[in-house]
Amino acid sequence: MKGFNLFFSKTQKLNPKKVPTITDCRVHRSKLIQALCHLNKVQPSLIFTVAVFSLTSVVGYRFYNQPQLAVATRSPETIKAPSDGRFEDKQKTEQKRQEARTGINPILRRSPDETVQIEQSLYNLLDTIDHLRQTGGNIALVSSSAISTEVQQNLLSASKSDWEQIIKTLKNQPLKKQAPTPVRNSFGTPVNKLTSPPSKASDNSQQNIIAALQSYRQSLSASEFDAFINKVTQSRQKYSQVMATLYEKKPSQLSLQDTVTLLQLSASAWQNLKQEIISILHEILIQGLPPGLTVEHLEQTVNMQLKDDQISNPIQSIAATLLLSSLQEQSNLEIDKEATAKRAEEAAKAIEPLYVEIKKGEVIVRQGAKITEEDFVLLDGFGLSRRGIDWQGLGVSGILVAGSMGIFCWVDKKLHRPLRRRDYLLLCLLSISTPLLVTFKIPYTDKHLPTNLPAVGFLVSSFYGSPLAITSVLLLTGLTSFSAQSLSGALIAGAAGGLLAAAMAERLRSRDELALLGGAVGLVEGGVYYLLNLIVSAVPKTIWFSLLPDAMIYGLSGMAWSIVAIGISPYLERLFDLVTPIRLIELSNPNCYLLQRLATQAPGTFQHTLLVACLAEAAARRLHCNVELVRAGTLYHDIGKMHDPLGFIENQMGNPNKHDEINDPWKSAEIIKKHVNEGIVMAKKNGLPRVIRDFIPEHQGTLLIAYFYYQAKQKAQANGTEINENDFRYDGPIPQTRETGIVMLADGCEAALRSLKDATPDIARSTIHKIFLARWRDGQLKDSGIKEEELKIIADVFVQVWQQFHHQRIAYPKAALEPQSSKT
Repeated sequence: MKGFNLFFSKTQKLNPKKVPTITDCRVHRSKLIQALCHLNKVQPSLIFTVAVFSLTSVVGYRFYNQPQLAVATRSPETIKAPSDGRFEDKQKTEQKRQEARTGINPILRRSPDETVQIEQSLYNLLDTIDHLRQTGGNIALVSSSAISTEVQQNLLSASKSDWEQIIKTLKNQPLKKQAPTPVRNSFGTPVNKLTSPPSKASDNSQQNIIAALQSYRQSLSASEFDAFINKVTQSRQKYSQVMATLYEKKPSQLSLQDTVTLLQLSASAWQNLKQEIISILHEILIQGLPPGLTVEHLEQTVNMQLKDDQISNPIQSIAATLLLSSLQEQSNLEIDKEATAKRAEEAAKAIEPLYVEIKKGEVIVRQGAKITEEDFVLLDGFGLSRRGIDWQGLGVSGILVAGSMGIFCWVDKKLHRPLRRRDYLLLCLLSISTPLLVTFKIPYTDKHLPTNLPAVGFLVSSFYGSPLAITSVLLLTGLTSFSAQSLSGALIAGAAGGLLAAAMAERLRSRDELALLGGAVGLVEGGVYYLLNLIVSAVPKTIWFSLLPDAMIYGLSGMAWSIVAIGISPYLERLFDLVTPIRLIELSNPNCYLLQRLATQAPGTFQHTLLVACLAEAAARRLHCNVELVRAGTLYHDIGKMHDPLGFIENQMGNPNKHDEINDPWKSAEIIKKHVNEGIVMAKKNGLPRVIRDFIPEHQGTLLIAYFYYQAKQKAQANGTEINENDFRYDGPIPQTRETGIVMLADGCEAALRSLKDATPDIARSTIHKIFLARWRDGQLKDSGIKEEELKIIADVFVQVWQQFHHQRIAYPKAALEPQSSKT
């Protein structure tokens, strides 16, 4: 052991540094917080000046190295090249490469899904026609070689009187064989009158029908012809039924005339036509149907395909109609994004850098001449552009920054939410971060940088509320746009995500809700970026595919910044002594260490705290105050009573009153007052935020401890001495916010309301009004922001809560309370 101790002591001498413990970390953290607390002693004007200077140095960074001889300025003298020079014109080179990227033709590929969809559309149309053919059957009477199709159609569509006249003529006045003369239109197609069937056939039509029937009659026997006439009569009835069905069920793509023409085809002719149409569709789809194809171009393609096939002229127009109905406004070609992007980059790389050359002694720019872009490349390349600080630009930047901060302070003042010095420090750091990232491209990117505005919106909204967060995001958007010299789609998209985060983060009450909001921010940022770039693009159909990857990057960026904000929020809360709604909910958990101690060591105070919390929460909700802050602050406002629980009547529980034994109102008042100081010590020791600690002294303000004051006053009068009223008043401060003011009122009313037995609401309201009037006249609420007219609202809320706690119950009958003997 002696050797071990000797070795250990030597080791300690060789390694004087020791590993920091948890206690050491807490000490360092408390020192850091103390250092931040010293900021409260700094003058506001100095903080404002430093903030303006810091933000201006970032926003106006480009003015630190600004060329005096810039493009479009006039040269004060003639400048010649000091030596031979050859410098790359980076702006023109990049412009050419960007033109090469956007000017390429996209690579297309067939889409299997779209191809199947187009094919299925044609199949459905052909199936509809098949169904009609099966329902109506083939309306042809005989072969068209015996009687023409036109005559058969006129025969079936003739009116009843015309048909009777034709039969009568055939029986009484048989005609000689005469070749019918079919009537054709200008296209050579037989005229079809089914679209508007005539009520009475024309004489010429009747003569054609009779001539055709007489001719056909000569090839038949009398019985066979009679059978044929009977068949015609039956077919005419069936034809009428088919026509009625066609009016209702014919395909919308075809006219009634075209539909009847297809029904008149024989089964083999129809099958051949179907196969030809399907084959033509497959050929067109294999060749590819690009998007945006005009109807004229599509009609030419279909007609050329039909001419190459063996389809009769009358049927070609119907086949074209069927094909066009399935192909119009359709496309089975889609852009191959990866291949197109690769081709775009190859086209950009193929562009050689553009250089500007000059020989020694040659004039770059003459005196008084405007400097062109090529002149500037040479001047800057030779170091003759006279770069330096542009004080005028920095002055403009300073004015913009000071104006923006003035607007922010005005909004803060309107909200009556006083900020501490450390709050201004955090807001300044968050404000600097946005233009800093954009100016220095952190992390680096060749394209417009996704901004951290979503993170700023998240954090400022969680810490200081939505109005200040929205103001911050809008002002930072303007300053960043000025710094970057453009209002890019990336910045607008980031601002949209930041505004959503700013508007919603304050309202959320769980980490899960914040995570969902982060996803929504990502969707909004990516969607806004995509839509903006799609709107400003000249040819959206050819570049929409190239915007999707960037839009996804910006969407993921918005989500990533949301994750960053959620991750660093707890550290910022501790470092800058801040609270968020989620932190307040966590502090309100009754399993927290201090609340468990309070419930165990001072149970009466704990119950009193719960009742005060109910009153204060209800009033805060009615006045639209921070309900979570009121709840958490109320639960901790009396933790100092744990230093001497029996010194407070709610914890004595029937035991002798400690103050009766003391019998000294001055000492008793000190015990009562001490719970405030002890509570602040406990709160600091356990790391409670400042806004929670403020409830401990402010809920008492500078109130008079009336019971012991009047007791001391009686003793002083008996002894003939004078007393100092301040000995019996709390040290303050009086309530500085609406939330602490509400808790002061609730704390004063809770004991008075609890003491009322069988009282009416009017009596309770009168008691509350007396307490409120005393607090108001004593000046306890003058700094809280609570208006006099709001006291009536708070009083009505307190009465409602009191009624809820003191509702009447039906008394149990005595027999119900006596034990019952069980019957066996």
